[in-house]
Amino acid sequence: MFFDSILGWFSVDMGIDLGTCNTLVCVRGEGIVLNEPSVVAVRKGTNRVINNGTAVGWAAKDMLGKTPGSISAIRPLKDGVISDFEITEAMLSYFIKKVNGRSRIFGPRVVIAIPSGITAVEKRAVLDSAERAGARKVYLVEEPMAAGIGAGLPISEPTASMIVDIGGGTTEVAIMSLADIASCESIRVAGDDFDESIISHMKKSYGLTIGEQTAERIKIEIGSAAPVGESMNMEVRGRDMVTGLPRKTVVTSDEIREALMEPVNQIVEAVIRTLEQAEPELSADLVDNGIMLAGGGALLRGIGVVISNATGLDVRIAEDPLTCVARGTSIYLDSLDDWKATLESDLDEA
Repeated sequence: MFFDSILGWFSVDMGIDLGTCNTLVCVRGEGIVLNEPSVVAVRKGTNRVINNGTAVGWAAKDMLGKTPGSISAIRPLKDGVISDFEITEAMLSYFIKKVNGRSRIFGPRVVIAIPSGITAVEKRAVLDSAERAGARKVYLVEEPMAAGIGAGLPISEPTASMIVDIGGGTTEVAIMSLADIASCESIRVAGDDFDESIISHMKKSYGLTIGEQTAERIKIEIGSAAPVGESMNMEVRGRDMVTGLPRKTVVTSDEIREALMEPVNQIVEAVIRTLEQAEPELSADLVDNGIMLAGGGALLRGIGVVISNATGLDVRIAEDPLTCVARGTSIYLDSLDDWKATLESDLDEA
């Protein structure tokens, strides 16, 4: 323990929200120091990160859908889990070095948030990636726990706290009490599925092919889950499926809401299933405590209204929902010794 604290002087302990869309890094005492897209640009066929290993994050996101044949812009996480081991390692290594500083002698201790529904093999992949990327010690915390702590819920008290964390690749629904998860569900339907629904709506209704970035912009600007506020229009540009030529059209917020209904309903069903599994006493607490929404998907207009109507419970959106999980990992770091028992670590020390 004493040796560990000495090593701490030579490195920066960090909490990482390793997300499908964005990776956020929190440092003890400093808050969020890095928030970049989980994207890496590599030379095709070699997996070598271009621009001397710096085409990661924002630099790579700008290249999505616009790369020439020799370069691939890759998102190495799919549905909240690692789909490309080597590239995830390169990305983590870049972010850890950026935050820890290249001159430091020792690697940092790292707390990483992972989806609650992932397998032992997927967990091992996260541990190995982080260790090979330069972390001295790696701890894993389940995302709903980190989100609950980051949102300020009293998760260690004997009362029910419910979180719905809608990320890019997964939606985590959990009821927590006494610093543990009482019932939870992790579904691989989230922000990316909203984008895909918009892409397929544009193809079906307008014969227009659009990219991920355009779909995301439509979702942010005029997307909604329930009719809140006035109807909006947006000009959308893409490629005509018949002529193959560039074309633009105008879409309305009403039709986008219609297009988003299916993924939104899947999330609502997961919330209802989790509530059905809860113990009666915890259900009773939730009548007063309500549900907290976190993650980027919580920003979709009207999603709280839809969940509230379906469950009859009060629904609140966390303050700064995008950073809840990262802030939670940072609070874990501050009291690592108290929380160690609830964290998964390298298997030989678990």
